[in-house]
Amino acid sequence: MTATDTPVTHEAGPFYHGTRADLEVGGLLSAGFTSNYAERKLSWIYFSATLDAAIWGCELARGSGCERIYIVEPTGDYFNDPNLTDKRFPGNPTRSYRSRAPLRIVGEVAEWEGHAPEVLQHMKDSLARMEAEGGAEIID
Repeated sequence: MTATDTPVTHEAGPFYHGTRADLEVGGLLSAGFTSNYAERKLSWIYFSATLDAAIWGCELARGSGCERIYIVEPTGDYFNDPNLTDKRFPGNPTRSYRSRAPLRIVGEVAEWEGHAPEVLQHMKDSLARMEAEGGAEIID
């Protein structure tokens, strides 16, 4: 059993979800829709307890909508995100999680500062390189 197989019970939040979708406070974010990052439906919904990870989430999300960061509450069990925890950042310092249960939108972060353009471009280039090499697969 790995850290991603056991529900997280020690993280109090707040939790964030970065996206380009225009959503309503009080609404639910659910698994089963096309990912922000891949052209396929995923069986998990992803979120983080760090604002920085949510900033990356909205900056890297596909689409042309406005970058948004929502404050969310999990409605069920959630787990460490194996796409980051096991592959890139052992121990989950990004505090990134996923759940099959919906996330309730309880607010929106009105003011936040994005990454510097050169830092963002470097990340996009790295992800494009990973995708070209076959290493950008999302573990679903």
